[in-house]
Amino acid sequence: MLSCAGADRLQTGMRGAFGKPQGTCARVAIGQVLLSVRCKDANSHHAQEALRRAKFKFPGRQKIIVSRKCRTDYMKWRSENRIMPDGVNAKLLGCHGPLAKRQPGRAFLPATA
Repeated sequence: MLSCAGADRLQTGMRGAFGKPQGTCARVAIGQVLLSVRCKDANSHHAQEALRRAKFKFPGRQKIIVSRKCRTDYMKWRSENRIMPDGVNAKLLGCHGPLAKRQPGRAFLPATA
């Protein structure tokens, strides 16, 4: 293929210019969560449609799972003051930690802003 005059590099042209991406971008295990989205209940159908369209860009078979307990647990933990803001995420406060920092009659550490 390189026998012609001035052929110092190999060209592939438009080969592989269609279809799905090739190569390894991440190594994931079977059953591992690829994307996680949190949104309001009113916008859940938009998030589901966006994930449905995005799953065709990944090789293999992908499933979209909608959690039924996230909203009720979050509201309960928020009323108990167990959710602490942590940048773009939130931390769930537990029963661990120094006893000196707890208020009398409270099992969880208070959230600090």
